[in-house]
Amino acid sequence: MSDTHASPSPTGIKAESLTDDYHGSAVATTAAAAPEAPVEYTKEEETRLVRKIDLVVVPILMFLYLLSFLDRSNIGNARIEGLIDDVGITDYSSILTIFFVGYVIGEVPASLILKRTSPTFWLSTLTLLWGIVSVIMAFVPNQASLYAVRFFLGVSESGLFPGSVFVFSLYYPRHQRHYRTALLLSGAAVSGAFGGILAYGLAKLGGKGGLAAWQYIFLLEGLVTVVAGALGYWLVPNYPQRSKTFSAREKAIIAHRMAEDADAVDNEPFNWHGVRAAFRDPYVYLMGLLFHGFAFALYTISNFMPAIIKELGYTSAQAQLLTVPPYAFAFLVTMSTAHLSFLARKRLVFIILAALLAIVGYVVQITSPTVGGKYTAVFITAAGVYAGNALLLSLPSENVSGQTKRATALAMQIMFGNTGSIIGVQLYRTPLGSLKNTNYRISHGLAIVWLGIGIGAASALWILLDRENKRRDREVQRKSDEEGKSAEQLQSVEEKRLLGDRRLDWRYQI
Repeated sequence: MSDTHASPSPTGIKAESLTDDYHGSAVATTAAAAPEAPVEYTKEEETRLVRKIDLVVVPILMFLYLLSFLDRSNIGNARIEGLIDDVGITDYSSILTIFFVGYVIGEVPASLILKRTSPTFWLSTLTLLWGIVSVIMAFVPNQASLYAVRFFLGVSESGLFPGSVFVFSLYYPRHQRHYRTALLLSGAAVSGAFGGILAYGLAKLGGKGGLAAWQYIFLLEGLVTVVAGALGYWLVPNYPQRSKTFSAREKAIIAHRMAEDADAVDNEPFNWHGVRAAFRDPYVYLMGLLFHGFAFALYTISNFMPAIIKELGYTSAQAQLLTVPPYAFAFLVTMSTAHLSFLARKRLVFIILAALLAIVGYVVQITSPTVGGKYTAVFITAAGVYAGNALLLSLPSENVSGQTKRATALAMQIMFGNTGSIIGVQLYRTPLGSLKNTNYRISHGLAIVWLGIGIGAASALWILLDRENKRRDREVQRKSDEEGKSAEQLQSVEEKRLLGDRRLDWRYQI
């Protein structure tokens, strides 16, 4: 990249092209009829802007996702603090499953509402809603009511992650998105570590004020989320061109960076064509299958780690604290893997390697004869699972073009992928049917099978996307030779907008 950039603003987009009126429908835009002034900026100015975007966009979304993962997974901490006996739970795995049923059902509708409203309004509203549901969970009197509350927790949390990744796709060019997505998912690892410490402390309150330890876990963590949701209406980033945080010049540079990356910025209102395009794209289904394989492991680890460690012979208090180091290690490995992937400009090979690392961890958990060996294996498993998920969940934002299609594809990946979560939590039982399943050995073996599904999907994507990139290279060369035009000139702006990631100058990130 040169030291100074100078090019026209994206076609049809000017710094102030978005209308100021918003009435709860699709985001309205107006095309610029006047000639567009060139945008010139230095490399240093761009670097400063990226740092500002990182400060404005990433921390708040990472914090909200940390809270969402904490509020969905703290049931694992509550379980070993008396929840099972007090509420009369006879089927813990099904209590976990109902959350993912709500999560899957809510995914696509939540993403479509986001596209029709704004990130600031919708992501903050979702946070406020699931915070309220989390507080209610502290007062459930029986198993039936816990089923209902967990279902609505899943529905209300469903739109946050795909919505956050969608926001990243509005501010960052494709090659910069996966690192921010990794940061976002690292919030899940941080929440695991923080959740263990917090649960240990809150358990000390058990019996005070007439509330049990598990009730304090749900109540106080839920109240933090309610406060965060209320503050989100001022802190969660909006569409770039509607943001009050960035100057007109900064908005113009953002628009130029996105246009240089062959992607739209803010000029696409919601449209059903994009929704249909996502549902017809076979690559989106493969991305969903990839997450399906990894989600089995991700959510069984996050929901069962305290119980897995307790079964090694530790007390509840010890198990809460011993969940912290594996999550901290997973955070470090996740960020290191994301950085290496960024430097290598490769995604799928690192996803496959992460799956293999997790499989090694599961094998050691199954075969190790010692407590120390099994506990060490939890570190290895968590590191591989979290690192792989951090990379694979950025694939739609990097490989799907068109805002509506991308928002839908992100939701579809989570929706189809979380069917793996539903299966996983059902298969982590002791006993498992007529099988004893000591230390979850059989369940760990099934997790290996599902990671194998993930490896298969990643391999298929690698082969198919690479083949399609090469086909487009040949097609561009042929047409350029015949028509005497560059790759960018072979199709009009309108054709590119309609074709999205199917246009000739689009190359998939693999």
